[in-house]
Amino acid sequence: MSSQSLSDSISAYKANSPTTPIVLTIAGSDSGGGAGIQADIKAISATGSFACSAITAITSQNTLGVTAIFPIPLDHVESQLDAVFSDIKVTAVKIGMLADTDIIQVVAKKLRQYQPKFIVLDPVMIATSGDLLLQESAINTLKSTLFPLVDIITPNLPEAAALTGLPIPQSESDMLAMTSALRALGASSVLLKGGHLENQAESLDLLISANTVIRLCAPRINTKNTHGTGCTLSSAIASYLAQGKSLEDAVSLAKNYISQAITQADELAIGQGHGPVNHFFALPKGESKA
Repeated sequence: MSSQSLSDSISAYKANSPTTPIVLTIAGSDSGGGAGIQADIKAISATGSFACSAITAITSQNTLGVTAIFPIPLDHVESQLDAVFSDIKVTAVKIGMLADTDIIQVVAKKLRQYQPKFIVLDPVMIATSGDLLLQESAINTLKSTLFPLVDIITPNLPEAAALTGLPIPQSESDMLAMTSALRALGASSVLLKGGHLENQAESLDLLISANTVIRLCAPRINTKNTHGTGCTLSSAIASYLAQGKSLEDAVSLAKNYISQAITQADELAIGQGHGPVNHFFALPKGESKA
């Protein structure tokens, strides 16, 4: 085969070969394995994409709570992002715990530099245990610096209240009343998660875009094992976006995935507090990728 024919053959192969859906998660590490980077990688893998990571903070954490937070030095956060983006074709980025203002600004700078196709931001402020994971002084920086860059933010009800200055919603009507304030935050879309409405028979989320509000419902599961639900859901959304799904379809598929992971969370026996969801519920029993 001539060199030109070989070149043509390689070009044809590259044009027709499938693209691996790659997701970069930028988040903190959870030493207990139920949330943060660990949950992100599990969710991205379980939903069919390849996961890369950039760690922003190391937490000393288990199912009972967070006992310490160590932010990663800024130059190393930056070098992790450069290392991934300069070599690997990242289609979607999921952002979780950012810890402080300086880390937020570094992440925003790198996203503007590399311009990934999709960005999903989970505004991680409060852990399932109630521990504060984002300095209050950093909330305004998060809103002004990162929100305009992202395709969707995924706040739960306490986080939405902190972002808007409104009371924590106590009902679906309260959630709907918050839509204008959430649209004003600057993100293209918002997924307002209603998991904290524990007196409701269904777990309701609202997908809020510029002109529409879509209700997404699933049966509420009676379990205390909900550690990492927000990390898992936002990572699954990023994974499905990387696979070419529309935003509405990606959110719907991710909602279904997290609902099944919660439904089967009690099959795991992890820790003494809020245990993790079952990311790999689809695997035959006795097998695990974790």
